[in-house]
Order: sequence, then structure tokens, then C-alpha cells
Amino acid sequence: MDKFLIKLPKPKDGQPSSSSNQPFVSSQVAPEVQRHTNSFPLSNMDNMLDFKSLEADPKDRMPISSYGPNIRDAVRRYYIQKKPCQPVDHIFPKTKFGEKMRQFRPTWFKRRSQWLEYSIKADAAFCLCCYLFKNELESRGNAGDSFTRDGFRCWNKALERFKKHVGKINSIHHKCFNRMQDLKNQRQLIQSSFDKQSEKARSDYRMRLNASIDVARFLLTLGFPFRGHDESEGSQYKGAFLELLKWYGDRSFDVGRVILGNAPQNDMMICPTIQKDIVEACAKETTKAIIEDLDGDYFGILVDESKDVSHKEQMALILRYVNKSGMVIERFLGIVHVNDTSSQSLKKAIYSLLLDHSLCTSKIRGQGYDGVSNMQGEINGLKSLILQDTSSAYSIHCFSHQLQLALVGLSKKNSDVDNFFYVLTNILNTIGASFKRRDSLRQHQEDKLEELLKFGEVHTGQGLNQERGLQRPGDTRWGSHFKTLDNFLILFSSIVNVLKDMKRDCPYHLDRFAAKNLLSKIHEFEFVFMLHLMFKVLLLTNELNKVLQKKDQDIVNAMGLLDLSKKRLQMMREDEWDSMMDEVSLFCGKHGISIPKMNEDYSNGKSKRKRSNISYLHHFRVEVFYAVIDLALQELNNRFDVVTSDLLLGMASLSPVDSFANFHKDRIMKLAEYYPSEFGDKELRELNFQLDNFIVYAQKCDSKFLNLKGIKDLAKVMIETKLDQTWSLVYLLVKLTLIIPVATASVERAFSSMKYIKNDLRNRMDEDLLNGCLVCYIERSIF
Repeated sequence: MDKFLIKLPKPKDGQPSSSSNQPFVSSQVAPEVQRHTNSFPLSNMDNMLDFKSLEADPKDRMPISSYGPNIRDAVRRYYIQKKPCQPVDHIFPKTKFGEKMRQFRPTWFKRRSQWLEYSIKADAAFCLCCYLFKNELESRGNAGDSFTRDGFRCWNKALERFKKHVGKINSIHHKCFNRMQDLKNQRQLIQSSFDKQSEKARSDYRMRLNASIDVARFLLTLGFPFRGHDESEGSQYKGAFLELLKWYGDRSFDVGRVILGNAPQNDMMICPTIQKDIVEACAKETTKAIIEDLDGDYFGILVDESKDVSHKEQMALILRYVNKSGMVIERFLGIVHVNDTSSQSLKKAIYSLLLDHSLCTSKIRGQGYDGVSNMQGEINGLKSLILQDTSSAYSIHCFSHQLQLALVGLSKKNSDVDNFFYVLTNILNTIGASFKRRDSLRQHQEDKLEELLKFGEVHTGQGLNQERGLQRPGDTRWGSHFKTLDNFLILFSSIVNVLKDMKRDCPYHLDRFAAKNLLSKIHEFEFVFMLHLMFKVLLLTNELNKVLQKKDQDIVNAMGLLDLSKKRLQMMREDEWDSMMDEVSLFCGKHGISIPKMNEDYSNGKSKRKRSNISYLHHFRVEVFYAVIDLALQELNNRFDVVTSDLLLGMASLSPVDSFANFHKDRIMKLAEYYPSEFGDKELRELNFQLDNFIVYAQKCDSKFLNLKGIKDLAKVMIETKLDQTWSLVYLLVKLTLIIPVATASVERAFSSMKYIKNDLRNRMDEDLLNGCLVCYIERSIF
């Protein structure tokens, strides 16, 4: 603590303690530290102020006078550093003045770049310097509230009013502007103090700073903790950061001398505040690279919320866009803590995060969510609220989530499927609840593998015969049901042996009774039949499920794979009954399970006297096999009803598969009409001509357009051949098609990273540190 605090002299007898009448005195931060960490010197009040609560839109800001006197300069410094709110790429709305439609022009920012602001919410212009300092000068004159509180929006007289607002050299605006410049130039005082330091002190500081940044980059890339189990800002634990600094110093004598042996007493390179500043700087540079790659173009958003280990609701935001090379990119923009998950709160958090990175909401052209009502609600859902602001921000329910819901619906509507998963879940819970039973399962698996190797039934090799485990399938974990059934089939004999051991050796009567019941269930032909049937049904949709996890998957290809899955299910219903019965019979013979005679009357096991009038063959073929497949097809058709919409038909018509076999000009023109901001009457006429020339060229003049597998390949080829400039409207339509998200797998991966970064031992991380660590860890290829 002596390194960070100045010791105060002890009070003499009879004098009051200094702590009772003096403010807390912290150590003076080294000037060189201030130079490299902040543009302005930070006070204790700066550290206490929550900058995240400060509004970016000028209309929503609180008056400067409403802040306490001790923190007003901190607020002013924040807004000066942030620079005026100037959304250049925003589509400014038009207002009728007289007989003409007028709007704000972004060219007005050029000559007034240091003070002119625009509010998207109010469609009005504001003055930054007058907002910051006019409250101190109001007694000396009256500047009005047009550019500070109410906003100015008389666009027919804009230039005249701008000039009048600025006024002469002694106007209120000029005085506010000069005060803003004075506060902004306070850094020069720090710079002059730093220049007085010796060259050796500056060199040593840079060496300490570089070492700290290198260590921070290493920890961020791997997602490792900085200070062990306590990541709160007030933590005194040094942890991995200090140990790595020592290791860093051991590799170089000069670095070690500067870092550990010759650091000044007020050096703060290892304190939590500086570590947090380094993380924030790394995250900002990473996000800056993403925004530069987007380059003000159209984008889609993928949003979901989940609770972290501290039970705080976090909202993750992913950007989906097409870069300059024609590649579909999904990038993690950030994570935000939301107090409630209402659609209004989520919309406000999304808009705030986009505005923090100078992204205009009018550029949104796609939305991707799961099926929760606050997201997909037709009236007050997040999807509908954003559509009200941006009519072309089309949303499609996450395909992977719909695929999982189709399985859940199948389980709820068919009693045989529901009973099968109930028994399966009980078996998994019974074995997984005990470490001893898990070890027994692993041992049985090893013994069986050794026996198979001995008789030459399996072969050794890299990647072969990997150890398998049992996990309970999750309702929202994509592909978990298929993986569970696959492992269950492989480990069937080991599972039977574990249940037999449990039935024989378990000391508790209830456990022995449960094992006995599960053994009887698992040896029934009906259970084995359902095991194979559901495995085959899930197998046919598993490829679609895996494809939907790819970041660059386009919606047309996903719809094609969905159609393929439906056709495979129909083929299974018509042609694969005999082959499946052969597999089930072979499995039963291998594991000693009795097979009923198919021509006998079916017995449901409830009463031997009351036998049904149907045979086993009719029951398993009609009431189970056909019924399950028909219900699976019905669920897929109900969940994916968007296939009939004009939007999807138009996108499918752009597909280059089989030399543009699905090309349909009328449907493509109908698709363009869904984007009125990009395709007005003039653009539609030009698109009509461009489509005629483009399809002839692509089919007959250039071999590069042959054998393309999807729209994403079409975008890449158009960029490579520079045809995106020749037929710019065709490429724009292709790009808008690719922006619409297919699945929210990227958001789920972000939450998996969040659980890795903020775990049980690091649950005291604040929101800013968590966001910085996540940005650098998830986008480490850019970082």
C-alpha cells in the first residue's frame, strides 16, 4: 500500500485527526503515466463517475448544471474526447417547408466539425460547446435554447441561423468555444511536465509500459485472469500479471532492472486501474478495425441475452456484413448489461451501443433473434420496434432454433417419442449422478475396446476409438440430442453393465429398484426401435444443423439444405422401413434382446387379457415409424413457413447454382421493391436493364460464373472481376441478401466465451473489464 498512498503525518496530541477534516489524498500519478493513459488528467471524481450512463444523443443529455460542481469538468472532458455526435451515414428524414421538402445535410459538418451536432432521435441540430459551457455564461447574455435544449430544425434557413448562432468574436458561442479549447488543451501542461523528465526516465517508462502491454495482450488472447480469483477494480491481488512481468524481466537484464528493480515508488503499471485502461485500449483498437472493415456499409445485427455467473442479464450484439472482398463477416461488437429484458430496454441498449461506435441504425438491413416473445413479438417485440424505425431491417427466426423447436414439438405431440426421451433422460441422470458409476462406465468401455482389439474387430490409429461419454440433451443446445443418441448406441453394452452392477451392489434399496426398472426398459424391443428411429431422424437433419453454425452461411443455401432434409425424411418413410428393421434386429440379437413376432397381436404391456386388434407390425410401422416421420415433416413445414414469401423467392432467384437455373427476373424485381431506400423508381428501371445484361454475361461470356455453389460465391466473383462496379445495383441486391442472418450461432459462441472469461472464480469483474476481455478474446484474429 505504501507504493500507492502518501503517508500523512500523525496528529499531535490535542489536534484533530487529519482524516476527519481533510479529503483522501492519493499518490501523485507520474506525469509519464498520465501522458500515455489519458488525454486529460483524471481526478478522483472522474473515477467515481459512470461514463456509461452519459447519453450520446444530444437530445437525451442532462443539462450540465444538473451535475454536481465537482464532476462537471469530468463530464465536459468526456464529451470533448468523444467529439460531436455527427452521424454522417444516417439517412436524414425530410420535412416539408412551404412547397419543398428539406432535410439536414451532412456537408454542414465540414466547416463546423468541432461544435455542430445532430440528434437522430429529435431530427435536430445542436451545439456541443454551448451545451458544455453556456450555463456559466447565461448571466452575461442570452444565447437562446435552440442549439442546446430544444434543438434547431428549420432546414430552409440553416446556414443563416448557423451564422447567426456563431455571431461575432465576443458572442456567447465564441466564449463557450474558447473555454472548450482551454479545457481540451490542459494536456499541454502535462506534456510540458513530461518533457522536463530526463531521456532515461522516458525510456524506462516506455519499457515498463511496453512490457505491461505485452503481458496484457498475452493474457487477453488466451482469456486468462489478470489477478487470479478477484478481478474487481479494488483488488490487491497481482496474480498472473505480476508473475508474467517477472518472467518477462528474467529474459532481459535491462527490462528486469526497469520493471522490478528500478521502478519509481508511484509506478502504477501493475495496478488494476492501469490494467483496465490497457484492456479498454486494446478493445477499442480491435473494435475500430471492425468498424473500418465495415466502412459505413449496410449491416445486420444478431442479438440475444443471457445471464452470466453473477446472475446479471447480459446482451450480446454481433454485426453481420459483407466486406470489400465480398465475404460474409460476423463480428462481435460488444456486450451490455441490461437491467430488464423488455423490448424497449433492449432496443435502447442496441441503439446506444451502435451510436457509441458511430454506426447509424438506418443502415440496419437484417435482424437475427431466437423465438422469445420480447424478440419476435409482432406488436411490441424488438423486431417490430426496429422495423418501425428502419422498414428494410428484415428479421428471420433463427433456423437452428426453429430446428430444435421442431424436435421439442415432436416430443410433446407424440407419446412414444416423449416416453422414449423420458426413459433416456432417467438413464443418463442415474449414471451421471455418481462419479463411481461414471468411472465404472469408462472402465467397461476400456475393457470392451481391449476385447475388440484382441479379436481384430476394430483397428488402432490416430483419431480412432476415442473415449465417449454420456451427457443429457439440452432443449436449446443444438445437436445435443443427436450426439447423445450416437453415444448411447456405441455405449449400450457398457450402460447395461453399469446398471447391472448398480442393481447388484448398490447399498440403497431405492437405487437398486430404479436400476432394475431401467434395465427392464432398456431391454425392451420398443425402446431399441425408438432409439434407432430417432437416431435416423436426427441424423438426416444433423448436417443442416452443422451447416447453420457457419458464420458465412447464406439464407438461400440454408433453405436448400432444409428442403433436402425434408426430401430425405420422405425417402426414409417410403423406402427405408426394411433396412431399419434389419438394423434393429441385428442390434437386438447382438445384445440378447427378444424380438416379438410381427404377425401376433400387439400388447401394450398394461394387461395381458386385453390385447389390441392390431399386430406388432402395424403398430411399429404405422403408429410409430410413419407417425413420427409425418409429424417431423409437419413440424418442419410449420416452423419454416417463410419459404413461400416474396423475399425468400426473390433471393432464391439470385442463386448462381447450375448456371443460374432458378433465375427469375420478376421475382428479383419484386425483391428490390422491399428496399425502397436503395431502389427508387430510377434505380428500379436501371436494375431492370442491368439484370438483362448480367444474366447473359454470367451464363455465356465468363466461365468464372460456372459451378458456383451459392450467393456468397457470386459476391466474391463479382468483386474479383470488378463487375460490382459495372452492375452495381445487382451487386447491391446480392449484398443485401447476404446480410440477412440465418442463425444466431455467433451469439451463442459469444456467451460460451463469456462463461469462460467470467467464471465462478472471477465473478467480481465489472462490466467494462468483461466487455474489453470478451472483444479481444472473441476477435483475437483481429486483435
